[in-house]
Amino acid sequence: MSPKKTDNKVKAAPPEFLRTPKGMHDILPVDEPWWDRVYSAAHKACEFYNFNRIETPILEYAELFAKGVGEDTDIVGKEMYSFRTKGGDMVALRPEGTAPVMRAYLEHALSRSSPLQKLYYEGPMFRYENPQAGRFRQHHQIGFEIIGGQNDPLYDAQAILIFQRILEDLKIKNVGLKINSIGCRVCRPLYKKQLQTYYKRHLKDMCEDCNKRYLTNPLRLLDCKSEKCRPFKENTPSFFDRLCVTCSTHLKTTLEYLDELQISYMLDNSLVRGLDYYSRTVFEFFVEGEGAEAGAVAGGGRYDYLAEQLGARPTPGVGGAAGVERLIFVMKAQGAALPEKRSKKIFMIHVGELAKKKSLRIIEELRRSGIQVIEALSKESLKAQLKAADREGVPLAIILGQKEIFEESVIIRDLKSSLQETIQFGKMVEEVKKRLK
Repeated sequence: MSPKKTDNKVKAAPPEFLRTPKGMHDILPVDEPWWDRVYSAAHKACEFYNFNRIETPILEYAELFAKGVGEDTDIVGKEMYSFRTKGGDMVALRPEGTAPVMRAYLEHALSRSSPLQKLYYEGPMFRYENPQAGRFRQHHQIGFEIIGGQNDPLYDAQAILIFQRILEDLKIKNVGLKINSIGCRVCRPLYKKQLQTYYKRHLKDMCEDCNKRYLTNPLRLLDCKSEKCRPFKENTPSFFDRLCVTCSTHLKTTLEYLDELQISYMLDNSLVRGLDYYSRTVFEFFVEGEGAEAGAVAGGGRYDYLAEQLGARPTPGVGGAAGVERLIFVMKAQGAALPEKRSKKIFMIHVGELAKKKSLRIIEELRRSGIQVIEALSKESLKAQLKAADREGVPLAIILGQKEIFEESVIIRDLKSSLQETIQFGKMVEEVKKRLK
């Protein structure tokens, strides 16, 4: 026998336009149940804690983020997708959700209807950063914001509570909570000077970004992820010892609320978050063990100066967001189980072209009666349709052929026992419900 010929051709890679750009990703049908699970938990929390849904545009003026998030932050300086429109406006794909929600709150004077607004949002955000586990350049967030009313630590605790409950609902294990206070305009400037004094002798050994942060935004020194700078964070001055009386009291009261709610936490003096609008309370939820490489799965804090930075009068605010992709990554890593899919109860089988057309009317009749239906109308043979019904594991099938059309009836077949009975069309729904019980 002659040796078998082997095909040594290397399969050509698809053209670039047939692939998602780096850091972007498709959400395929097989993954949709995970997304539904996360959004379902968020919607449940939203309803229970009385948050109202708000949607802001994906595109905002770039200045909103420069003024709100901060020009010296990595998000605005390095990661924001910004461009000029044909009309000459400088716009950006939103990198985060809080500044747009505050913009909407101010633009539409939402405080007129109620001085306290509890708002929920979900949707895609865009940041040009290095893709990692559960992190994408187009990623999705669920967010909760409490804007207006009083500068009350109760709302700091509530903002933390809602993410705690969502993580519990999703059955994510080994969750930890870090919390810190980054002070206010009274005590923060002094702490920044002390940070600069501490870091000054280490500048030559630190990364290039931190050398810039040292001059423009010293608090960001604590947020550096570079291994080169990590050792210097261990002996930084403690912010807790330098908080003013008001900030110290605010943090103490927030922690007392968390104790009352029996939410465990750890104080982390190095936690500052990466956005300039934060003041006083900042927090992050993280996961240990399986899924830990996703980093923080949720985080946020208080932003009492954000409205003022946008040109409005001072308005208290606190909130946070969770990354949907990160939550799903952790759920999969921990082997979480999805709720069982509601089984389809009836399989519609047709025999012949005319029966195929008439089947549509029967399917709609069953739908109106609250009975779920699967069909394989693209298959023509009875055998192929019965095989499909068997794969789905449904208990009953409705069979419609030429004879049944003429007699205005259907055949109801028990797919386990193979027993079947002819039923008049007018009694079909009643009979199906009876058998499904």
